[in-house]
Amino acid sequence: MRRVALVLLFLCSPLLAQYDTLIRNGRLVDGTGNPWFYADIGITNDRITFIGTAPQDATAKRTIDAKGLVIAPGFIDMLGQSELDLLIDNRATSKLRQGITTEITGEGDTAAPLNDRLKNDAKDFTDHFHVTLDWTDFDGYFFRLAKAKPGVNLGTYVGAAQVRNYVIGTANRAPTADELKDMQDLVDDAMSQGAMGLSSALMYAPGQYAKTDELIALAKIAAAHDGIYSSHIRNESEDEMSAIHEVEQIAREAHIPAEIWHLKVAGKDNWGKMPAILAEINKARAEDLDITADLYPYIASATSLGALIPARYHEGGADAFVKRLQDPATRAEIKKLLLSNEQGFDNMWRGTGGGKGILVISVLKPELKKYEGMNIEQIAAAENKDQLDAILDLVAADHDNVGAVYFEMNEDDLKLAMREPWVSFDTDYGEAAEDGPLSESKTHPRSWGTFARVLGKYVRDDHNLSLEDAIRKASSQPAARMKLRDRGLLKTGYFADVVIFDPDKIHDVATFADPNHPSIGFRYVFVNGVLSVENDKLTGQTGGRPLRGPGWKFRDDIPEGQPARGAIQGMVTDEDGYPVFRVKVTLLDATGKELSSKNNRRDGHFTFETTAPCADCSIKVERSGFEAQSSKLNYNGANEVWINYRLTRTK
Repeated sequence: MRRVALVLLFLCSPLLAQYDTLIRNGRLVDGTGNPWFYADIGITNDRITFIGTAPQDATAKRTIDAKGLVIAPGFIDMLGQSELDLLIDNRATSKLRQGITTEITGEGDTAAPLNDRLKNDAKDFTDHFHVTLDWTDFDGYFFRLAKAKPGVNLGTYVGAAQVRNYVIGTANRAPTADELKDMQDLVDDAMSQGAMGLSSALMYAPGQYAKTDELIALAKIAAAHDGIYSSHIRNESEDEMSAIHEVEQIAREAHIPAEIWHLKVAGKDNWGKMPAILAEINKARAEDLDITADLYPYIASATSLGALIPARYHEGGADAFVKRLQDPATRAEIKKLLLSNEQGFDNMWRGTGGGKGILVISVLKPELKKYEGMNIEQIAAAENKDQLDAILDLVAADHDNVGAVYFEMNEDDLKLAMREPWVSFDTDYGEAAEDGPLSESKTHPRSWGTFARVLGKYVRDDHNLSLEDAIRKASSQPAARMKLRDRGLLKTGYFADVVIFDPDKIHDVATFADPNHPSIGFRYVFVNGVLSVENDKLTGQTGGRPLRGPGWKFRDDIPEGQPARGAIQGMVTDEDGYPVFRVKVTLLDATGKELSSKNNRRDGHFTFETTAPCADCSIKVERSGFEAQSSKLNYNGANEVWINYRLTRTK
């Protein structure tokens, strides 16, 4: 009878709605991979607070009828490029409109660490988009990102190329012992400030200049902080197997989990080799190497047009690279190399079959905009040039800022890799928009359509994946991989990152010819409980947060105005799992001194926000008729702490 009375008091209170949002009648695909089921979901503040069949008289500020729709955890983009884009336009339009609520970034050039030289190297971009790099480390970047109030959650890596460039610049040489120690110290600082792990981009300069032993030395530092190593591997075409072996060596010797970004087999001569690549990774996994991968569901890649030219010509930075492209002897050497069968680099000219398979999608200089949407064959014809000369001239004219799409993959290889249980999804692209500064250039359609394409084409139409497995690959699998606490599942107490979509209508609209169009079928998207998409349109409300990695440590030397803000949160229930409210919740320091006290909310929840470390603090919960309970905390002010208290009635 006490439980019934308690529940009735909770449900019938006229003072406050039980939920901020109540979603009824939907098919829940909870992210575990288990079969869907019908259930209602209650959201309060930033958390999921109810899953089940809600009483008809349950109250909410907003009620959504999800009949005929699928409710799933928000999608996690395992490799985006939006770390600076969100400072230019915080809406995250192209991400939210395909159900992405969390993005992981940091492939090559990462948000930190920065020095004056690196900031100057980015001036083409920062001047064009009027963004100021007013930080030097990850604490500063995360503070700036939080101030921007981003549309999605964002976590990021520290780049091996970034710390190399920071210490020794773009020289093609090994670091000295002292320089390597400096690089390790930068990785250590970055991990302590919340980087997710160490990344490498081994196709590009200066990342390609790093030998395997250098990467292992840096990866060991990330591993000490429980981080992950993720890589754009050294070769994705003829020599891909050797590149996979390098990942295995780093994972083995650094004792670190490893992620292969945008897994593919590139180059027409290599189509059909995916079974061998997958067999090699599965063999490594059977040997207890924790290696996984992600991919985007398209048969064309995208990177800079300058990336077509081997990394050794990029030494010294963009100015030196452009100067080489203007030297007749060097141009002749590059052209001969691209037309040859030389191994050791990703020859995308040969892999695409020539200029018809290379599409220019973005430039910075206004006078070059006319080339966007044209392939190299068309540009060369318009300029009456040899196709390779057209490439070299365009790259030089735009100071190596040309973006391009390369048609070099195979659908059968893609489908096969997608079915592997350890493969998740990425966009490998930054934020795009329908208006504003991020709308001015064409993009790869993956920037708008990745997750819609998975669900529409590869689940509904092609039956390459089940709905439940696709959702698992988009949510709980990447959340677990990145150690994102309380994300990736529809589960009581988890953050309310929720997407509601129409499985019959979901469709990627973006094409290579006309890419700047949002996907359709995503009816609602919540980010930390904030309704950000409603009826396939942005609401203008943003709920994203910086997500710090597992090595985050509280710092007491953070500059004034940059607090390391955190939260201690919890929920109080009775022994049957029903919320108990009017509970006195007290935060105590290590000596038992009261720091703060409050009553919890009617949904059973409580929150203490703090900017200071609270080592050996404790929480005490008390309510008449129940036995008091307390728990020690080892809270360093770094992350949100979530605690469930289950009170027992006194006899």
